Amino acid sequence: MAGDGKLKQFKTFSNGFSLIEVMIVVVIVGILAAVVFPGYRQFVVQSNRTSATACLTEISQFMERTYTQNMTYAVDDIAIPAVGCVNDLSERYSFELSNVNRRTYTISAVPTSLQNDSECGALTLNQAGQKGAAGGNQASVVKKCW
Repeated sequence: MAGDGKLKQFKTFSNGFSLIEVMIVVVIVGILAAVVFPGYRQFVVQSNRTSATACLTEISQFMERTYTQNMTYAVDDIAIPAVGCVNDLSERYSFELSNVNRRTYTISAVPTSLQNDSECGALTLNQAGQKGAAGGNQASVVKKCW
């Protein structure tokens, strides 16, 4: 009968987790979040930037249709059309139409504080298809931002 008592000692099981195990999981999750979140944030900024460049192209097509119909870009009361991309990106970019003359225009996508795109800043596109970013049109900046 003495052997039965020893068997009962080894049959005890623990239910749940210990505090040490929970703390180890919390530390691991914290480290993963610190490593992954900045990369995710940059991915979101780049994704929204790509959508803004596509929207600039769509607005440019509207301007070219206007020119084809009127033989001028400077039509009374011309404004950026209410296309879907402008509405979709309204929280992250404001779209502006400037330098509208008979044969020229410039469209800009200016990032809002929610987008916080300090790397590329405002994106521009003109009637000649010349792209710009970060206040200029240098090829290296345009290639990175467009």
